[in-house]
Amino acid sequence: MKIVLTGSIGHIGLPLSQLLIQQGHALTIITSKEDRTTAIRALGAIPAVGSIEDVDFLTSTFAGADLVYTMIPPFVSYFDPNVDLYAECQKVAENLTQAIKKSGVKRVIHLSSIGAHLEHGSGLIKLHYNVEQALETLADVDITFMRPVGFYYNLYAYIGLIKQQGVMAANTGGDDIATLVAPSDIAAAIADEVSMPAVHRKVRYVVSDEMTCNEVAGILGEAIGKPDLQWVTLTNEQYLQGLIGAGMQPAIAEGMVEMYASVHEGMLTADYFKNRPAKFGKVKVTDFAKDFAAAFKA
Repeated sequence: MKIVLTGSIGHIGLPLSQLLIQQGHALTIITSKEDRTTAIRALGAIPAVGSIEDVDFLTSTFAGADLVYTMIPPFVSYFDPNVDLYAECQKVAENLTQAIKKSGVKRVIHLSSIGAHLEHGSGLIKLHYNVEQALETLADVDITFMRPVGFYYNLYAYIGLIKQQGVMAANTGGDDIATLVAPSDIAAAIADEVSMPAVHRKVRYVVSDEMTCNEVAGILGEAIGKPDLQWVTLTNEQYLQGLIGAGMQPAIAEGMVEMYASVHEGMLTADYFKNRPAKFGKVKVTDFAKDFAAAFKA
């Protein structure tokens, strides 16, 4: 099968590329960085250097593909005071949609997110809702929406707070359920979907492990020599002021607070729990704790 991947060879793209090449697919990988072409060729894939903001480039690269994997890359800083995150992501969504339509691609696997079914109240996840809605306009294209839960590597953001105050803290925590996933498990789920027959519309949640926030804190704490580590639940206002105080753009900080509030209230995860996958990924919190401890000591 001829497959085009967006997202270069990042956290998910690299293991996904390796799996798809092992399966015998002909792979083209889009990257915005010329210096990644050597690594892409070394995998056995063809690099396509260009921008996801260039519809003509995307269209020509997608042309002739049996399947395209799409995602919104982390291309803006949450600390940039001038960026309009929602507008930038909407622009990319429209570019991808136009390119898929113009190129004649008939099958897409899109990396979305838990909570992407929500039009309101999901904070930053509204970005993923908007992208799914844009892709939904492609009436004659088969689309699978991959909806991973929270990424393990987002927990690295708590290292500074643990060192300064001895706790993890956000406006979700305590006995709230933390749903977590490793990029390698997302890649494995996408590769699995590639091997399945196409269906017109499909949603697949991806998870590696789930437990309470305090249970996560206990495992991470044990790994870093702080076995009493707690994950404290802040008020929305406390968390907002903490994010803004750290330099995050206020509009993005507000979106993050609303996102975690919807986790705390159970709204963001409700559809996931209704459609929880029967099979979890391989990487457990205890596995990630080793990486967390290494980062903590670095």
